[in-house]
Amino acid sequence: MSAEVLKNQIRQQAQGATRLHVAYIGITGKLFATLQRMSQATSSMLAAASHNDPGYVRVWCDAAYAFEYLEADGETFRLSEVGLLMCPDHPETLMPMVIQAMVSAHVADRAAELLPSGERPGEAVLGERATLLPWFGPMLEHGFGTLFEQTICPALSVFTEVDTQGGLALDLGCGNGWYLRALARRCKHLRGIGLDGFEENIRQARTKALAEGLENRLQFQQGDIHDFDQQEAVDLIAMNRALHHVWERDQKGIFQWLHDHLKPGGHAVIWEPAWPEQRETLRLPARRGLAFQNLSEYIQGNHLLRPQEIVEAFHAQGMTTQVHEFMEGNEVLVVARRPHGPTP
Repeated sequence: MSAEVLKNQIRQQAQGATRLHVAYIGITGKLFATLQRMSQATSSMLAAASHNDPGYVRVWCDAAYAFEYLEADGETFRLSEVGLLMCPDHPETLMPMVIQAMVSAHVADRAAELLPSGERPGEAVLGERATLLPWFGPMLEHGFGTLFEQTICPALSVFTEVDTQGGLALDLGCGNGWYLRALARRCKHLRGIGLDGFEENIRQARTKALAEGLENRLQFQQGDIHDFDQQEAVDLIAMNRALHHVWERDQKGIFQWLHDHLKPGGHAVIWEPAWPEQRETLRLPARRGLAFQNLSEYIQGNHLLRPQEIVEAFHAQGMTTQVHEFMEGNEVLVVARRPHGPTP
């Protein structure tokens, strides 16, 4: 590849990043959603309706028009087809991609800052940007909710089993509660408890459960697993892309905790990005994102896990396992069962 061809590719990629930056402002500032509701508006009308500064909205409208998110008739703007896809409530919304791009930009900046010292400040990094934090839950829900409801749930009989028993599910690192809410919609007899360290996530989870009429079956509370006192043994413990967040801190302890808090015959369902056995596979387009995610996790004091590592940790607790792969092997669910009898 010649230097000139490479330069052109980088220019196009840089312009694409700028386009996502413009979209991010429109999403977090509720400009797309407000204009969708209004159908059309001048920049000053949009500013008033979205409770934003008129000057900022005026220059944003020009930028959004330049990148084809808006169409214009004089000083009146309306959403283009692409702009509609940026509305968070659109069934095919592109919002998760935009939020993830901005998370990556934040992580890249922090990695560059921390590179000389080796400091790993932990999960607090995710809460450093006030505009980003409220969108983590919606990003994950839109990014993985359909996969969970349409593909994973039908493939795993454990959920039907727990529902038939009227069982209790515990979701550790529940985010905005999307996983438990999806389970409760599908499993009408299941009860659930969600635990998360971020207050904003718990606020969203409770609000959404109330809006869906699930508040009597689902509870959400802020806290850390190491301080969480669950008196009633549970039928199912879920950790969705969260196990790697506690692995380095207390690997043996967390698996002992999972074993001890499950009823005999209960299941742990662990959903993780699957770190590959061979480095060469990271160059596949579908897996490149894993490499950057692992960099992000390193800043937080974590690293992505190989599925076999998870399996072996459960076997050390005397639990049996099944491994299910999804999304071309990029996502893995390890389902572990506590035996009915004494642990060997």
